[in-house]
Amino acid sequence: MKAQTLSVPEAIRTRRTTRHYRPDQVPQVLLDELLDLTVEAPTAWNMQDRSIVVVTSESGRRDLSNAAFGQPQPLEAPVVLVFVAETAAWESSNADIAELAGRNGAWDAEFTAMFDSRTEFHSLRQRGLIRENAVKNAMIAATYTMLAATSLGLSSAPMNGWDPDLVKKAIGIDDRPDLAITVMVAVGYSDAAPPHPGRRPREHTVFTERYPADR
Repeated sequence: MKAQTLSVPEAIRTRRTTRHYRPDQVPQVLLDELLDLTVEAPTAWNMQDRSIVVVTSESGRRDLSNAAFGQPQPLEAPVVLVFVAETAAWESSNADIAELAGRNGAWDAEFTAMFDSRTEFHSLRQRGLIRENAVKNAMIAATYTMLAATSLGLSSAPMNGWDPDLVKKAIGIDDRPDLAITVMVAVGYSDAAPPHPGRRPREHTVFTERYPADR
């Protein structure tokens, strides 16, 4: 049976960061739907230079909790998604990306040629921004995860306090300097309804045309 979903505006308005979880398992069909929605997230040049490691084992989640200085989310949530930025992905041919885009009518020959040249990625590397670019793409995917989770009746928590070396070791990539940990997202069912902490008025953070000089 398909889960009843919330609209995007409803998911945005009701999403809360959940610190404590019930022991209930996430049904596989629901987890599959969540992951399918996650990989729909956009990336620069559709490079898809991010991966998600799904950790559900008790030992794996314990290792992630230890990597996160003992935070409880990985221990309590039945699923932890580790978002990995693939900083060297652009160096491969990635012919399947261009071929699929062409078959779908999304890219023409000119755009495909620009993709093949990797001009923008060479520029990013020269400016020392290759890692930042991949991390941005992975973070966009993590945002999709959190909103999709809320829409599917799940709770989540983005986790940014961890030792990257220990996280990499926990998921078996400690020998890969080309891979970077972006964020971890715990997913499960909240043990309570977290209250909204509130947000500053929009006027405090949204400006027209230029950032205010007196800020």
